[in-house]
Amino acid sequence: MDYGDIMKVDTSGASKKTAAQDKLTYDGVPASETMANTDLGSVNKYKLIIQKVGAQKRIDPAIIAAIISRESRGGKVLKDGWGDHGNAWGLMQVDKRYHTPKGGWDSEDHLSQGTDILIDFIGKIKKKFPSWTAEQQLKGGIAAYNIGLRGVQTYERMDLGTTGDDYSSDVVARAQWYKKNGF
Repeated sequence: MDYGDIMKVDTSGASKKTAAQDKLTYDGVPASETMANTDLGSVNKYKLIIQKVGAQKRIDPAIIAAIISRESRGGKVLKDGWGDHGNAWGLMQVDKRYHTPKGGWDSEDHLSQGTDILIDFIGKIKKKFPSWTAEQQLKGGIAAYNIGLRGVQTYERMDLGTTGDDYSSDVVARAQWYKKNGF
């Protein structure tokens, strides 16, 4: 894989706010792992496409699975493929205000587009923070997927302002769980 090792990325996992979505009384990595497990059945429906896109784009499929879990709970929270009050499309929630959504909400075209957006952000983070390790740049790219490039200012505070103030930490923890569980 070309973007660092997801298993080496440090993470604090889900915030109390994110964990509260599932009425969890705990937060952190255990909460992220519980939510990833809750979504496993739904995410597994797309496993072959996730693995294919991951291989084509040279990015760990576990990261794609984790973004799908975080963004759409494996598709469970979408209405006719839409989320975020009709602004975001598909499993990876491509925002129509910034991108023209491609393909069906659960299609390979959609996952390719969402993954390309993520990879683009990782590249922009590499340029913005060339001294960061590959793993730090990967985590920064994941944060930027949610908040945009300008939102990522420092490594320690990259999640400040992201949804739940924990986006990259939660996605990383979910990705590590998916990596250990078949992705």
